[in-house]
Amino acid sequence: MECPSIEKNKKMCNCTYPCSRHGKCCECLAYHRKNGELPACYFTPAQEKTYDRSVAYYCRVNGI
Repeated sequence: MECPSIEKNKKMCNCTYPCSRHGKCCECLAYHRKNGELPACYFTPAQEKTYDRSVAYYCRVNGI
């Protein structure tokens, strides 16, 4: 089943990594969760550019 919101999601997606999941939020979340990571949308643009999607990095940069 194709995502009905894919074009809307693509406009909000701040991920700069080239992949097939842009705009497919449910696939992106599942992929990163499986890898113990968070998707780009959890990070600021500067943080996202590090490509560090780890929960530890997220906690560190957000003072958690």
